[in-house]
Amino acid sequence: MIVCIAEKPSVAREIAKVLGATTSHSGYLEGNGYQVTWTFGHLCTLKEPQDYTDQWKRWSIGSLPMIPPRFAIKLIENDGYKKQFDVIQHLMQQADSIINCGDAGQEGELIQRWVMQKAGAHCPVQRLWVSSITEEAIRDALANLRPQEQYQSLYEAGLCRAIGDWLLGMNATRLYTLKFRQQQGQVLSIGRVQTPTLAMIVKRHMEIRSFKPEKYYVLSTLYRGVTFSSTKGKIKDPQEGNEALDSIRNKLFAVNDIDQKAGTEAPPRLFDLTSLQVECNKRYSFSADDTLKFIQSLYEKKLTTYPRVDTTFLSDDVYARCPQILQGITPYSELIQPLMGKKLKKSKKVFDTSKVTDHHAIIPTGQDPRNASLSTDEKRVFDMVARRFIAVFYPDCKFSTTTVLGNVEDVEFKATGKQILDEGWRVVFGGKSGSTDEGDKTDTPEKEQALPDFVRGEQGPHEPSLTEKQTTPPKPYTEATLLRAMETAGKMVDDEELRDALKANGIGRPSTRAAIIETLYKRQYIRKVRKSLEPTPIGIALIDVIHEELLKSAELTGQWEKKLRDIEAHKYESRQFLDELKQMTTQIVQQVLADGSRHLQLQS
Repeated sequence: MIVCIAEKPSVAREIAKVLGATTSHSGYLEGNGYQVTWTFGHLCTLKEPQDYTDQWKRWSIGSLPMIPPRFAIKLIENDGYKKQFDVIQHLMQQADSIINCGDAGQEGELIQRWVMQKAGAHCPVQRLWVSSITEEAIRDALANLRPQEQYQSLYEAGLCRAIGDWLLGMNATRLYTLKFRQQQGQVLSIGRVQTPTLAMIVKRHMEIRSFKPEKYYVLSTLYRGVTFSSTKGKIKDPQEGNEALDSIRNKLFAVNDIDQKAGTEAPPRLFDLTSLQVECNKRYSFSADDTLKFIQSLYEKKLTTYPRVDTTFLSDDVYARCPQILQGITPYSELIQPLMGKKLKKSKKVFDTSKVTDHHAIIPTGQDPRNASLSTDEKRVFDMVARRFIAVFYPDCKFSTTTVLGNVEDVEFKATGKQILDEGWRVVFGGKSGSTDEGDKTDTPEKEQALPDFVRGEQGPHEPSLTEKQTTPPKPYTEATLLRAMETAGKMVDDEELRDALKANGIGRPSTRAAIIETLYKRQYIRKVRKSLEPTPIGIALIDVIHEELLKSAELTGQWEKKLRDIEAHKYESRQFLDELKQMTTQIVQQVLADGSRHLQLQS
């Protein structure tokens, strides 16, 4: 008998249907020589400190650092989990072979490996690797099963991540709680990714609080209904500004140069999980966790591909399936019709196998969404994914940018306008950009207005003005901008190619960042004020008392994340990573215990 184990009951049912395992039993499905069972996500976890030795039951400074000689796993205490695990164990111990059908990623590999270890499975294991759970995709994956040994580095990376979180989390939480808590029962939670994320929020908050606005002045003039700005830029001295204003009053404005440039704008990138969470937060105020739930549901309903991805590219072999996918999403037939009957565009910004590792970008599977029961929010998320996919096959948007230079006496002015000549892919988004990224300014009226037909050398009256303004503080993080900051280890960049390069050093993984933000809420270290994220007094105090950069630096944590990715890619040894973690944990304990100068002080 071949035992298949999936990560969720819904996925198990889809696999069982393809295999012909249609007889239902308690905890599994059977038929055609297969038994298909499932977990509920994590059934097992690393043992807690008290599970290793009685000395670690009591929280004590003297017991730190806690470093088990060998890490071990245990079943999570839950009656439902225990019942399902007993079913799995019984099936596996009688199996001729096992097919690991866990989610195709680092966490999915770890979940299933731990269950198989705990169940004492000793038979051969093969890996099912699938990016969507349509019948066609499952059949294709079943025909291309691979030995589980090929995914050993994926498992080792996931195991190192879990052990790293345990070592730093368990030791640092006990250390800081025992040394700095203000009242009995208070726990100061420290995490390998959680704490540098909180540190970014606190740092931004303190920058805003300490910001002192500075006045400056902008000289501009209105000519033929167009506002021209002085090329002087910001004027700090009001006297200088008023003198410049007086010098151009009642004098003619002259146009001395007109420059027109044609340009093109490529469609927005396909979604990875982070960019989808960013866009949903900006457009619909969805939390990162909510967006993950919606796109996971769409995946389980076979409408979209695997969601926990960090690439915006498709592998080249997906191109041949794209016409079929487009034809399947029939609610968009009006947008798809112009693409049919001709060869689809194949851009290197979309199709690049070298940019795809485990999974490609999130796209529709080609199933008709009208055949599924979707909530309003799920429909919104599917619509965003579908339109991005359709748009990449449309022509580039064509526009012209006009820059007009003028002067009054020796004061120079400039105005810029942009005119869309051919909407191209923008048709898919109703003539808009399809993105609300902060770096995308193309939807602002002043950028897309067409300027009047100016003539070089023309002159005329104008209305000058001097406007007083103030410098503005940095913006507080929203969930959208925090996700971007986590993705790039605190470096806020708008350029997509540069952002791709920084992803290797991002903190957390796409699948875990939403949970990290939710943890900060739950620990009451941050709160939401409208759409902005603010640290609480205890969150600020905690970061203030942490002097160890290894615990709170997004950049240093990002370097550790890079090593985890290198382990997965066979470029770094897992043993070396764990040795470094143990050494770092010991170093942090020694530093904190030796420093008696710091205290936890709550700020109002």
